[in-house]
Amino acid sequence: MTSFYGEYREKNIISDEEGNRISRETVDKWIFRLFLVLIGFMPLIVLGHVEEVVSPLVSDTPLLNSGIKGDLFTHYKSVVTITITVMTSLLLLAKIFFMGGTIRKTILNYFIGGMTLIIVVSTILSPTITIAANGLYNRSDGAFTWICYMALLFIAINVQYPKKAVHYIIYSLYPFILINFFITTMNFSGNDLLNYNITRAIISLFLPEGTNISGGSILLGTLNHFNYMSGTFIIMSMICIVWVLIDTNKIRKIINFIIALIAMATMLMAMSASGFVTFICITPLLIWIAIKSCKKVTSFIYLALFYCITAIIIHILASINPEAWDESIGFFGLEGLYSMEQPESVSYNGNDYGLDLLGSTVHASDGEFTLPVLPESAWSAGTGRVYIWEETLKLVQERPLFGYGLDSLVYHFPHNNLEARGNLAMVTIVDKPHSLYVGTLFGTGILGLVGFLGIVILTAWVAVREIFKFNTEKILLLPLCIAWIAFLIQSFINDSLPGTTGMMFTIIGIVMGILYSKEEVTSK
Repeated sequence: MTSFYGEYREKNIISDEEGNRISRETVDKWIFRLFLVLIGFMPLIVLGHVEEVVSPLVSDTPLLNSGIKGDLFTHYKSVVTITITVMTSLLLLAKIFFMGGTIRKTILNYFIGGMTLIIVVSTILSPTITIAANGLYNRSDGAFTWICYMALLFIAINVQYPKKAVHYIIYSLYPFILINFFITTMNFSGNDLLNYNITRAIISLFLPEGTNISGGSILLGTLNHFNYMSGTFIIMSMICIVWVLIDTNKIRKIINFIIALIAMATMLMAMSASGFVTFICITPLLIWIAIKSCKKVTSFIYLALFYCITAIIIHILASINPEAWDESIGFFGLEGLYSMEQPESVSYNGNDYGLDLLGSTVHASDGEFTLPVLPESAWSAGTGRVYIWEETLKLVQERPLFGYGLDSLVYHFPHNNLEARGNLAMVTIVDKPHSLYVGTLFGTGILGLVGFLGIVILTAWVAVREIFKFNTEKILLLPLCIAWIAFLIQSFINDSLPGTTGMMFTIIGIVMGILYSKEEVTSK
C-alpha cells in the first residue's frame, strides 16, 4: 500500500511539473508576441496628441513657455511601450509565482536593478520632477519610459524563445523599413505626405475637435527627426546585410539584400551624418563576417555589390539634393562636390569707405557703454554638438551624483549665452544633448552613467564576442549583435527616444536570453 501511494504522489508531481512546463512555454510565447509588436509595430505609430504643459520657466519662447502643446511622434509610442511593459511584467510574474519559473542569475541583474533605482532617485530629487518623470512633451523620454527600457531588458533575458525567433524579429521589421522608405521618398521628392488630406485625417484621429496640424509641417518618416531616421535605418540596413552574409537560403539572401539597400536609401535620404558615420565604423565587422562565412566568395560578392550600389544611390540622391553627399561621403572632408557654385555675395560695409556713422560706443553723461563683440555665426564641431556637450557637462558639475532628471535639459541649458552664436550658427533652443550617454549623465548623474555603462559594456562585450567567435550554433544572432553595436555607436551623437531605445533594449535582451538558454542546455 505504501508503495502504491508513493508511486501516486510521484506521478502527481511529474504531472504538475509537466503542466507548469507547458504553461511556462505558453507564457513565453505570448511575451515574445508582445515583443514583436513592440519591435515591429510601435515605431510606426504617428498620431497627434495635445496636452497642457506647465513650464517651470516664464518665457515668451514657444518651446519654453506654458500652454497647449502638440506632438505627433512620441506620445503614443511611449503609451504602447508602457502598456507592453506592464503586460509582459505581469506575465513574467505569473510564470515565476504560479508556474515554477525562475529568474536567470546574471551580473546584468545588478546593473539593471541599480540603474532603475538611480532613475527613481534622480527623478525624486529633480528640480523639475514632473518633466523628469514624464519627459518633455514632444519626446516622452522621462523616467517612466526609461524604467520600461530596464524592465524590457530584464524580462527579455528571462524568456525561452522559439528556434526561429531571430527570423520572426527581422521579418517584423520589414513593414517598418518599407513604410518609412515610402514616406521618406515622398518627402525627398517634394511630395510630402502631410500635403494629402487622408494622411492628415489618419494622424489627427485622436486630436480634439478643432485642433489641426500646423501648416508647413513635414513627415520625414515615423521617427520625429532626421537624425533618428539616419541612425535607426543604418541599424536596419546592417541587420539585413549581415543576414545576407551568413544565410544559405538563396531566395532569402536576395530579399534581404534588397531590403538592406532600401533601408540604406532611407538612411541617406534622411541626410544626417550619424547613420553614415556608423556605417563606416561597422564596415570592419562586416568584412570579418564575410571572411568567416561558409561561402566566402559569395559573401564578398554580395558585400561588394552592396557598397557599389550604395555609392550609386548616393550619386543619384546628391544629384537631386547636394546635401545627400555632404551628409555622407562629403562629411569626411569632401563637402560641396555636388553643390552648384554660388556667385560671391556683394555687401555694403560703411567702414570700407572710412565711414563710421554710429560706431560701437555709446556715450552717456555718467560714463560710457561698449557694445559686446559678437562672435561670427558658425557651427562648432559636430554641428554644434561639442558646444552642447561642453555646456551640459558644466551643468552636471553642479549636480554630479543624480543629475537633473531625464529629458529636462531644455529648462536648464544656457540658451542666451553669447558663445552660442559662434557654436550653433542660428538661434537655437537646445532641448536635447544630442548624445544618449551625455543625456544619461545629465539626467541621472555620475551614478546613473556608471550603471548605464555597466549594462552597455556587458552587452557590447557579449555581442562583439559572438561576432568574433562566429559559433555556427549561434550564427543567427549575428544580425542582432551587429544591430546592438550599431545602436551604441550612433548613440554617441543621437539621443534616446521611445521609438528606438525601447526596441533596441528589447532586441539585446532577446539576444542575451537566447545565449543564456543555450548555456543552460550545454551545462546540463
